[in-house]
Parts: sequence; C-alpha cells; structure tokens
Amino acid sequence: MNKQRSSNTFYSLFLRGARARVFLFLFLIFSLTLSAQEFGRISLLFAGDMMQHQGQIDAARQSDGSYDYTPCFQYVKDEISGVDVAIANLEVTLAGRPYKGYPQFSAPDEFAQAIKDAGFDVLITANNHCLDRRRNGLERTIQMLDSFQIPHVGTYVNEEERERLYPLIIQKNGFRIALLAYTYATNGIQVQSPNIVNYIDKEQILEDIANARKQKVDVIIACMHWGVEYRLLPEKQEKDMADWLISYGVDHVIGGHPHVLQPMEVRPGEYTASRHVVVYSLGNYISNMSASNTDGGAMVKLELKKVGHLAVLDNCSYSLVWTSRPSLRNDGGNYLLYPAENPPRDISDAESIRLNRFLNTARNLFKKNNIGIKEYFFE
Repeated sequence: MNKQRSSNTFYSLFLRGARARVFLFLFLIFSLTLSAQEFGRISLLFAGDMMQHQGQIDAARQSDGSYDYTPCFQYVKDEISGVDVAIANLEVTLAGRPYKGYPQFSAPDEFAQAIKDAGFDVLITANNHCLDRRRNGLERTIQMLDSFQIPHVGTYVNEEERERLYPLIIQKNGFRIALLAYTYATNGIQVQSPNIVNYIDKEQILEDIANARKQKVDVIIACMHWGVEYRLLPEKQEKDMADWLISYGVDHVIGGHPHVLQPMEVRPGEYTASRHVVVYSLGNYISNMSASNTDGGAMVKLELKKVGHLAVLDNCSYSLVWTSRPSLRNDGGNYLLYPAENPPRDISDAESIRLNRFLNTARNLFKKNNIGIKEYFFE
C-alpha cells in the first residue's frame, strides 16, 4: 500500500513536472516572440532650414563655374548617415540660373546633390519660399529632386500627382510612416494652376490624416512651416495647432520657419501609452543669416519601436549644430556645419565667440522650456 502510494505520488509529481516544463517551454516561446516584436526599430532625424543666401552661393562657386558644397556637411555627415531616415526642410527653389539668394531663392543643383550625399533621405518643400520663382521654380525643383532620386513632400505639379504621392509613405524596417507637410503662406505669391502647394488648412489636413490611416500606416508625422520669425517662443496659434493635430491623430509634430530655435517637448498620450513629440522650430540648419540666434539650429532624433502592432516612441533627443562662415575663419573657404558641442579643434577665436553665444542662448531656452527631451552629443 505504501509502495502504491509512493508510486502514485511519484507519478503525480512527474505529471506536474511535465506540465511545468511545457509551461516553461511555451513561456519561452512567447517571450522570444514578444521580444522580437518589441525590437523592431527605426530612427528618424529631422533638421531645420536648408538655405542658400548669396554669400553661400559665391563661396561654393568654383573656377570652372560649377559649385561644390561637399565641405559644408563634412563634420555632420556621419551622424546624418547613421540614422535610418533623415529629413530636412529645403527652403530654396532649384529654378536654375541665374542663381540668387534672398529674397527669391534659386540655388545651384549641386546643393541638392550635396544634401543627398550628406545622407538626407527626404526633403520638405512646403515653405514660404517654394514659389519664389513661380511656376517654373516649383516645377523645376520637383524635376531636379526626382532626378536626384530624393523623395520630397509638400508641393506638386498637379492634383493627380498629389493624389498619387501624398501623403509620403516611408517604408523601412517594417514600419510605414506617413509624412505630411504644410506651410502657412508663400510670401504673397499665388500658386498657379495646375500646381499644388500644401497650405495649412484644417479641412484639408483632416482629409489627409484620414487618407493616411486608410493606408494602414504605423505613424503620422506632420511637418509644419509656421510661427513668427526670430521669436524664441511659439505663439498661441502654433500651440493650439499642435494640440489640434495630435487630437485628430497626428503622432508627432515637427515645426520650422522662425529661423531660430524654439522649445520642444515629449507629451504623454491622453488615452494610450503612446507619447507625442512636438518641436516648434528647429531653427536654421545651414544659412548665411547672422542676426542673433539664427546661425545655428538643432537636429532632433526620434527612435521608434514596435510593440506588437503598435509603433511607439522609445526615445527622443536633440543635438545642436552651428554654421561657420568664411569671414570668421579668413580662409576663403565654404560655409561649414559644426556639431556645436564638438567643433574642430582649430576653430578661430571669432568662431568660438559666436558659437558659444549661440550655445548659451539655446541651452538656456531649452532648460527653461523643454519637456521630456534632452541633448545628445556626437563627434
């Protein structure tokens, strides 16, 4: 009897052990599956205004009449190329000769090629300078970007092209990201039919958000050309617009136009665990502007991950960049973008003074106003 009881006890323990092993096996399979889902990742880098004032055009001109912008991005190229998708605002037209700077920009085609070679993948064309050279400028800009195989968003030759290409869907690393782009105005120049410029219009934006959702995207990002130039804080209008965009399904909002930095924040989702990035202004990326706070800007990096079928923000940070001009170096060279925290060791005293002035203002502004986003450094 004792033997039988012992045998039954052993058998019961064996069954429980077998069940435990099966449960452990299933748990490990589930954990591995979940981990695989969690580690689908993508990194996005957003940069500010790509400009071409006359001083920049003159500095890039070669003796044979061509233009070389290769040196401009040499110190930031590795950082740009190191992300999955890099996006910037092209605030000039590629309207052909004669090349001119402000107030009606037409940049050399070599500028666009250098932007691509630096690692940028997408360019925003919806801004207040996109009609500087009217219909010819808008259409030739699109033609040249297409020839360089640079995807772009915000302006279109006609309605049929907009319907086919908008919103711009970025597909990479298992993600489908919809990129929207709008501008507040075009400097009083009316768009000519059949051309299309994406203006900030709530009714149209709602249609575009719905269209993006129909295409089963994971994330919607709106790039907004808005705000008041040279002001370090956003106006109530931009704050309200950011709130409205997020309330109607936009996940992240990236702003530009003021030519100076404005605050940025990471907001908790109202109903879900998702978080939303709002950047009011990235400032200038590269330009010849010399007014206070206009000689630098920020690159904002968004890192997204997949958790099941949901794409969520895993991390967001910014890095400051600053533009050095030939007159500060007395070398007759080009305009150069520096990582603001790690410039070349041999920078001149004049460069150092201007760079530190920009850094101090930017960091004080962000210390007081940023929410949930910190600076990162690269060399």
